[in-house]
Amino acid sequence: MMNYPALIEAQSLVQVGDIAGAEHALATLAETQGDQALVAALDEFPAKDLLAIIREYDSSKESLVNLLVTPEQFAQAVVLEKRYKDLTHEQLRGMINSVIFREGADAAEFLYEIAEVEGGYDSLADYLQERTQMVEHFYRYATFDLYEYGDESKTQAIDDDLLSLTRDTETRASAIERANVEDHDWMEVTYILRYELPEIFREVLMKLRARYQVYLRNLQNDEFAEGVVADTTEEDEDDVGAPKKNTDDGDDDDEESAL
Repeated sequence: MMNYPALIEAQSLVQVGDIAGAEHALATLAETQGDQALVAALDEFPAKDLLAIIREYDSSKESLVNLLVTPEQFAQAVVLEKRYKDLTHEQLRGMINSVIFREGADAAEFLYEIAEVEGGYDSLADYLQERTQMVEHFYRYATFDLYEYGDESKTQAIDDDLLSLTRDTETRASAIERANVEDHDWMEVTYILRYELPEIFREVLMKLRARYQVYLRNLQNDEFAEGVVADTTEEDEDDVGAPKKNTDDGDDDDEESAL
């Protein structure tokens, strides 16, 4: 890192929260020494600090770091995003989209490298989690429309055999053209995983299914708990207004003994 003083400056700026300043320092390195110098320097830049810069993407302007970061460097940073505990994963999605769909990039190469890093499958599952049902539907029917089963002459529902993914990739890819889902977002990512990286897609889909099952169980438990509370409340209300049982059988033992 001593060969790149700009990296030291950028890292220091990240630590004090000046992300824009850090990005500017790295951009200055590229301007003075060339793009390749920045690419080489990023190999020495801590992944967590690289993530802090890439995470602050702005779709209204180009970021030199986003334009030059390599798939390997990007993958090392992406898997750390979970540290931010963003339950919506919106920032993760925007960050990934801004890099893998940059002009001239091979999105499949980026997705492959992410999967190769420990925690990469989880990051890809996080990226698609909000679209789980549509991803599942696309796997079965080659359409994202939950109300459509596709043109049966081109697309037929497949058996739930994830091992068959690598066998039917070429034949089923013809059922839908990539241009039809070229949104530079989750639909295109799903398409790439499904037809270009089927083994990775299999692992990601299994994770999505497992998470969805947990979600359904939690939902059922919440509904059951609410039902129990409601039943208990009704019973309490009934007890308040219910007449007391008359235990007087008509015999007054005290009066009889007195007589």
